[in-house]
Parts: sequence; C-alpha cells; structure tokens
Amino acid sequence: MKGWRVAILERGKLQGREQEWNISRKELNVFIELNLLSEVELKTAIATEYNPARLSFPNGADIWVKDVLNIGVDPVYLLEILKNRFLEAGGILLENTAYHAAIIHPDGVEVINSSQLVGEGSETIIKTRLLMDAMGHFSPIVRQARQGQKPDAVCLVVGTCAMGYPNNKTGDIFASFTPLKNQCQYFWEAFPARDGRTTYLFTYLDADPQRLSLECLFEDYFKLLPEYQQIELNQLTFKRALFGFFPCYKNSPLKMPWNRIFAIGDSSGNQSPLSFGGFGAMVRHLQRLTTGIDQALTTDQLSQNALSLLQPYQPSLSVTWLFQRSMSVGVQQTINPEQINQLLATVFQEMEQLGEPILKPFLQDIVKFLALTQTLSKTAIFHPGLIFKIIPQVGLNSLINWTIHYWNLGLYTGLYPAAKTLEPVFNKLPLSSQYYYYRWLDAWKYGSGQDYD
Repeated sequence: MKGWRVAILERGKLQGREQEWNISRKELNVFIELNLLSEVELKTAIATEYNPARLSFPNGADIWVKDVLNIGVDPVYLLEILKNRFLEAGGILLENTAYHAAIIHPDGVEVINSSQLVGEGSETIIKTRLLMDAMGHFSPIVRQARQGQKPDAVCLVVGTCAMGYPNNKTGDIFASFTPLKNQCQYFWEAFPARDGRTTYLFTYLDADPQRLSLECLFEDYFKLLPEYQQIELNQLTFKRALFGFFPCYKNSPLKMPWNRIFAIGDSSGNQSPLSFGGFGAMVRHLQRLTTGIDQALTTDQLSQNALSLLQPYQPSLSVTWLFQRSMSVGVQQTINPEQINQLLATVFQEMEQLGEPILKPFLQDIVKFLALTQTLSKTAIFHPGLIFKIIPQVGLNSLINWTIHYWNLGLYTGLYPAAKTLEPVFNKLPLSSQYYYYRWLDAWKYGSGQDYD
C-alpha cells in the first residue's frame, strides 16, 4: 500500500486456524489507523467479547479488571480479509512455497525457495532488497543467527477449548491455586470463546533437560482442571487441544548479524519473557515497524547496523526478566512451596490499591518507570520480609542486571519527551538523518512503555 513490491512466501496455505487470539480492543485500532480494516470488518473479526477478567491467588482477594485481553479475534476471518487486501494492493503470494536458503549480495538478497506441491528439486529464486523473517521462534534464519544458543527460559503451555461450562461470562488473566509442583509454579488462563471456553495451564522454567515434558504438564492439566473450573471432565465436550513451548532469550530483540535481513514477530523475540508473543506482540509494534521499514527502504538504510535500530534494546522488556525469574524455581532449588503465590498475591494487591493506571499496563506487557517504582516501594515498605525471601531465589547476579535495566527504564522515560521536542529541527534534515532520529525516538518511546499512552 506504500508502493513497494512485496512477496510473501508461505510454506502451506496462508490461513488462520480455529483458535481465537485474545487482545484488548484499544490495541486493535492500529488496523484501522493503517487502513488495513474498516470499522465493519474489524467488528466482524471480533468473535467474542467479555468483561471482567480476574486475577486470583490463594489467601488473597480476587482482583477484577475490565478491557484487558477481553476480545477474542477470529484468525480465520482476519487473515482472509488481510490476505485479500494484500492481493488487491498488488502483493505477490506464493503459497505452498517454503523458504530454503538466502544468499546475501552487496545489492540485494537471493531467496531460494522450494515448492511443496511439486517436490524436491523444484527450486525458485526471488531477488529482493530486503528479506523479512516472520517464521517464528524456530526459523532456520533465527537458529543460524543465535548459533545454537540455549534459551534462557522457556514457557510451557497446554490447554483445550471445550463446551459445557455453566459459567462462561468472565475470564481469568492470571490465576493460581496450587503450590509448587514438579519444581514449577502452575498458572492458569481462561477465556470465553465462540466454541465454548478456552483454558490454559502454563509455567515458567529454565531449559534444563530434567524438566517435565509437555505430556506430563497435560496430564496435570486434566487432573487439576475440575478443581480450577469447578466441573467434572465428563460434563465437557472438548473441541480442540492446544500445546506448545516458547523459548525466551535475554539477547532480545534479536539483531540479525547480516545486512538486508530483518526479523519481525516471534522471530525477533520482541516480547517480554512473561508473554507468549504472537499476535499481541506483533500488533503492538505494527505501526512502528510499518513506518520504520518504509523509511529504511526509502533511504536505503539496509545495513545490519541500520536495521538493528528497528528492533532496539527496550528496558521495559528487559526489567521483566527478574519478574519471570521470581515466578520460577531451579531444578535443585528449595523454597517455600507457597512463596511465589504469596509474592504475586501481595504485589498485585498493592498494584490494585495504586489504581488501574498502574495495574492495567502491566497486564498488557507494558512496564513504566513510575508505576514500577511505586509498586516496588509500596511492597518493600509494607512487606520487607517477602522481598528478602525473593533475593536468594532470583540470585544476586539477576538482581544486579535488573538494577541496570531499571535505571535505563528511568533514563528512557526522560529521554523520549526531551527528544520529541526536537522533532521540528530534525524534520529539516536529510531523510537519511531523519531515519536515525526516529529510530532512537521509537526506542525511547517503546523502551519506556510510553507507547501505551
């Protein structure tokens, strides 16, 4: 739509699957702002909508919030509409065509593909100025870029969508009702869906080979689901099962080590270790990346250094590593089995008392300096014993690293409004200079969570 020739390679058929993507209504506005969907089309794409959503932990009062992850988007309809819009605008779609390899030249990239319909040996080549990798966590390009690096953490998730739940008008964003099990703290989510109710069990852990398998986690899911939802399994009609794992790297967002290749979505790791990434993380950065990629192509800023500015360091994401670490326990580590639940119940209660402007951004994977400072200060003053218990759990090195990201979060919070005042000056400079200015401006804005405003 901005005038560039674009081709999409899709290993299979470009289509959504029968699994609603949960997001907040405010975040969906970007599709209208970018003229990708009309108001009517966006409304049609919303399969379910509910309020309120709950946070629940043992020995604590439930916390209820509105308009957070309360929209279920139909991926089948959404991707079909966007696919047609892409083709109408002149886009080239190569379905059943898998990425095989890429060769980088000084003036472009040769992308070698193989047709899945014809079979081996039916390779074709596309020549392009810029290759964008949207193949996800397990992209072959990402594997080569990370050079076999072990994930710093993993999120395991299993779940089902089923009919038969008598109470299906509210959802759970974050719930726990059991102590440590299998050296894991189990967390739950639940969302009303068009086909019934979707419930997830997930846990944060390291990538130690001794960790439990997805099969083991699914067994516990079915054992605990009746207690969680107050229903017997034989009362449910299961529509589909969902399972997977999400690797997390501290070296994120990923900066590709080559010219002319750029990672987006899960390939980039551009989400916090608390979130699953996917749709929400992509939508949050859609406008920023659309503008940035357009400017990179316009000014020919396609070197590794120039493209890396499109996926900058963001302290608002990096500070959450300590939170992820505080919600997990080492394979050989010994802590009070209720410690994680006690911590979360206390922290979220303090956030609730501070008000929705503090609580809601955090629930949408956005951390702000002032909100974080207020929450930690209040928790430290009124619950010092709890803080001292967490330090040996997370380790001193993690705490020191977190302190650096915390102060960077404060620095970025101040840099963004200060740099924003210089916009009229930079708009008079050559476009190549403007590219760098706006990339730093975006880094400070998103890196401090001020995109939420």
